[in-house]
Amino acid sequence: MLHTNQAMLNIGVTGANGFVGKSLCSELLAKGYKVTAFTRDSRHQSGNIHYRAIDDISASTSWNKALDNIDVLVHLAARVHVMHDVAKDPLQAFLDVNLHGTVNLAKAAAQAGVKRFVFMSSIKVNGELTGSQPFSESDVPQPQDAYAISKWEAEKALREIEKQTGMEVVILRPPLVYGAGVKANFAALLKVVNKKIPLPLASVKAKRSSIFLGNLVDAVIVCTSNPKAAGQTYLVSDGEALSTPQLIKKMAFALNKPSYVLPFPVSMMRLFAKAVGKLAMVERLTQSLVIDHSKIQQELGWRPPFTLDQGLKVTADWYLKSLQKKH
Repeated sequence: MLHTNQAMLNIGVTGANGFVGKSLCSELLAKGYKVTAFTRDSRHQSGNIHYRAIDDISASTSWNKALDNIDVLVHLAARVHVMHDVAKDPLQAFLDVNLHGTVNLAKAAAQAGVKRFVFMSSIKVNGELTGSQPFSESDVPQPQDAYAISKWEAEKALREIEKQTGMEVVILRPPLVYGAGVKANFAALLKVVNKKIPLPLASVKAKRSSIFLGNLVDAVIVCTSNPKAAGQTYLVSDGEALSTPQLIKKMAFALNKPSYVLPFPVSMMRLFAKAVGKLAMVERLTQSLVIDHSKIQQELGWRPPFTLDQGLKVTADWYLKSLQKKH
């Protein structure tokens, strides 16, 4: 059983230098937990966080002694979803890290006496888009790409290790995560909106769930210590799904800029996108992915501490500051 006293818990975090990892480590510290950060390079010491250097995560990573005295391990490190994968065999590349690397780590953790293993999966395990019903934990998983398949395989393997060893496993499946330091499509959209470039997206009615970094970090922390979380899988989100035009308007407001969203038939948009090889990007903008996160609310009493508007304001402020630094 886990101690519920924060000061008694030593929480290990893989991928501690990443987008979610940095924020999680500092928040854990602020809440009085002991924090051990696993990174490739232990020279980047920061405050009271204890750093341990570890090689790239794979089936052969040596965790010898590294997991000693860790009560809970939060596994964030992963080969992440990329738009243009250059690997010869993308599925194998994802499985090497996200499945085999995770299994190797979980077995080492159980052997070292780690009591709980919190695994960051992805909503992509459920599928790519929702129809009339939002995604929930009771859905039959339908991972579509190599990244999602590797995460689903890891989830199944972790449940087996849980049965064999008694180490508690908690799985989280977030959607798109945004916040200070966000990259990829969300950062690109911020850039376009900030430059007041008109976007032909007013006709898009599909809604998508997302989660602010601060909300995801809070959900992870709840899952590290709440006894009811043991053995559970949770979907998490901000609780407010937006259409792309709604998101752009809120983003523009957060940036203190006007928004320019023009009507344009979605069918034509898809046609143009297909012609220039951007169909996947347009699919994400024009199809729904909505999450029902009532399970974590009911079972753990978790509520997102930040509203979507607050999350967007933090993200916009960071983005504007980053522009000032460049000039």
